[in-house]
Amino acid sequence: MHVAIYDRLLWYDVDSPGDNLEEWDAVTLYLDLDGNIGVAPTSRTYRLVGQLSRWVERNNYQAAYQGNGSGWTKVKLSFTSEAGHRGNPNDSSRDSGWRITYHIPFTSLGLSGPPTKGDKWGLGVAVHDRDDANGTPITDKQWPTGMKSLQSRTWGQLAFGLPDDSPSPSQAQGSVTIRQGLNGVNVVDGEVGGHTNCGQGLDRFYEWGDANYAYIDRINIQNQYDVADFPCYSKFYITFPMDKVPAGKVISSARLTLYQFGNAGGGEWGPAPSSLIQVFTVAGEWKEETITWNNAPQAVENVSRSWVPWLSSYPGADGIPRSWDVTTAVSEAYLTGKPLRLALYSADSQMHSGKYFWSSEFDLKESRPSLDI
Repeated sequence: MHVAIYDRLLWYDVDSPGDNLEEWDAVTLYLDLDGNIGVAPTSRTYRLVGQLSRWVERNNYQAAYQGNGSGWTKVKLSFTSEAGHRGNPNDSSRDSGWRITYHIPFTSLGLSGPPTKGDKWGLGVAVHDRDDANGTPITDKQWPTGMKSLQSRTWGQLAFGLPDDSPSPSQAQGSVTIRQGLNGVNVVDGEVGGHTNCGQGLDRFYEWGDANYAYIDRINIQNQYDVADFPCYSKFYITFPMDKVPAGKVISSARLTLYQFGNAGGGEWGPAPSSLIQVFTVAGEWKEETITWNNAPQAVENVSRSWVPWLSSYPGADGIPRSWDVTTAVSEAYLTGKPLRLALYSADSQMHSGKYFWSSEFDLKESRPSLDI
């Protein structure tokens, strides 16, 4: 489990780390092996805490707790945490952030090996922040928002194995293509983050997170491991109306297609790697004119993923089609009578991994994002 934290001021306990790990820059990872159904921590519920540190023994900056029926008991559990940072901790100078990675053997959780496909655990994450020597209180950042540490029923889910989106065993009797401008359809999309220029000209802490890119004709999906380069991170949101699909149908298959025209890298930087771009469903509404990194709705579920390669040259305005199987997501939206709301994200670690696609505002209609059902 890897967590990257954008943080302007880094603080950790250089003197006596111990049971107060959460009072400094730290991350708590919650796991419930029985799923997100608990009303109190059980013996199959765990809380793992890791604090920021610099070049010291990590055992002093991590701790494990196990549920006891009503709360937590500190236990000796074999796991490791790695912490790194970009900046100068424990002073008022401007930093960029830090990261922590947990390595947790399944055997340390009482298992003989990996869970089987389809198993679902309860999962929660809390980021603790400290910005001065006095420890002025700062509200935790949580995933999912509003989770309660003692009740896994308020947490999210960690599902093992990829879902099976095989088409239903029926003969398709019709098809619908949904795309901006086709048959009067309005497909709204928006980008958040650093666009294709890493948020050039924006203050990374006071302006970048609130940047809006309404009505641009191209978007970038990008990430990387070095948290100092977080202004380059970029995500894509898109909403497809479902009212063009006739009533009373069964969705046998659905594919999302974006048209790639370029990418980061090249020139003095050399070729960049392929990117595993992931598709998430989104429940919350948003508007193209106001969506930003800071206010974008939280993702609900990771439903699809597809490799997007690096392009060595411009392929022309048509772009190269890249597709994702979104059958499950479309079926759920169709059955509930709601629009299909998606977010696309990459967990790339290497620099210059951004992949560029045309948006719904692009002049060439056939190269706009398309949903084929």
